[in-house]
Amino acid sequence: MFAFIPSPFVLLLAALVLHGCDLSAPVEVTKAEPGPIPASAQDPGDPQAGYDALVNRTAVTCGLPYRAYAASTGNPKPEYPLPGRRGRNAELPYSVTSFTADSGVELVTSNCLGCHAAPLNGELVIGLGNEFLDFTADPVMRMEAAGAYLEGAAETAEWRRWVERLSAIAPWSMTDTVGANPAIAVTLALMAHRDPKTLAWSDQPLIEPPSTRIAPVSVPPWWNMAKKHALFYNGEGRGNHARYMLLASTICTDSIAEAREIEAWIKDLRAYLSRLRAPAYPYRIDPQLAALGQELFESECNTCHGRYGAQPHYPNRLIALAEVGTDPMLAEMAYNDGERFVRWFNTSFYGGGRSLQQPALGYVAPPLDGIWATAPYLHNGSVPTLAALLDGEARPTRWRFDGDHPDYDQTALGWNYRRLQQGRRQYASLEEQKWVYDSTRPGFSNQGHDYGNLLSDDERGALLEYLKTL
Repeated sequence: MFAFIPSPFVLLLAALVLHGCDLSAPVEVTKAEPGPIPASAQDPGDPQAGYDALVNRTAVTCGLPYRAYAASTGNPKPEYPLPGRRGRNAELPYSVTSFTADSGVELVTSNCLGCHAAPLNGELVIGLGNEFLDFTADPVMRMEAAGAYLEGAAETAEWRRWVERLSAIAPWSMTDTVGANPAIAVTLALMAHRDPKTLAWSDQPLIEPPSTRIAPVSVPPWWNMAKKHALFYNGEGRGNHARYMLLASTICTDSIAEAREIEAWIKDLRAYLSRLRAPAYPYRIDPQLAALGQELFESECNTCHGRYGAQPHYPNRLIALAEVGTDPMLAEMAYNDGERFVRWFNTSFYGGGRSLQQPALGYVAPPLDGIWATAPYLHNGSVPTLAALLDGEARPTRWRFDGDHPDYDQTALGWNYRRLQQGRRQYASLEEQKWVYDSTRPGFSNQGHDYGNLLSDDERGALLEYLKTL
């Protein structure tokens, strides 16, 4: 899990929160139906302040003491400097942030850009999901090893708190395939350890944790947030976007007061993201072929994915599983086994009558701005190129990226990859296995979205040329 529907249920929930009524009683769980998703008002914010917060602040308010971080990592310098980073942050990689805890200890911890920024053509693109992140290693082992470099009781206490929180969610923070992101599973696991009314941490789960069967998720681009009425692939994040973004703080935020302090600048961050735009295609485009592709797109694709150009319109449509046909695991897990988390969110500060979680048996047809840059495709990242997405027979059953940082394929529109003839178990080492994307595994299927199968090769070529322009 990581817009507001003015239903009687939401108004009642808001009234209960405002009047301090007991929310421990059972709360009805409402679920969404396929179709248009209504809009909701968003908090105003300062985009300039939001950018400053993005590059200099973090919602994760615990971490590794700087001394231990520097000694255990070799203190790497920033490969992609970010304008506006100040102080220690200007010396760190973009994916981590330094701050001083109330104890006076300088800490280094993860930030939003670790998942939501990635290199493209030698430059760091803010908002581009990082599809090469490796979550296959145990983070607790790394943090425990770094503990050898601590000095003093204050550093030890901060380190111990960080390791304890990581240990609590470790089973949900690891995937077995490079690129598969566990953020949803981690958030649900954190919910299980928190009191929804006070946000106080419990070492023992207060509700049943989520399944450790993690559905793989591809990180969606940030620059489409301004168009979306609901967040997440299944459209369950209805209402106030900032409250959902605030969920990133749940690993360390132990009180409502702390959450409100972070919310004050999360609103600005959301305002910055609402102005973020997709990068332009950097290579040659055939304008005549793209024009033919536009005609095809507007006759076949815009009902779900919207119009672009001078009069843009995005319909915000939730498509039923039976219609889109893509891997159902992510949507089904939230719909069939997520009621306790829906209740937790809707009765917590994060819901608070301003946001409402409503899972659905379907997926939202996304905006296609910058679609050329966001490979691999589908919500689980199972299709490596746009060309393969438009041709079901061309989709590889098993594949891996052609190198840790592959080149861009200007013909197929995606990162260069290699087809594989064997599954994960046929490779001797875990290091080899983790790179294998196997679409025969549950949750990893490349099925569905087969609309392009009806097109001719020439039509697919024209459509691909048009998609470069978005």
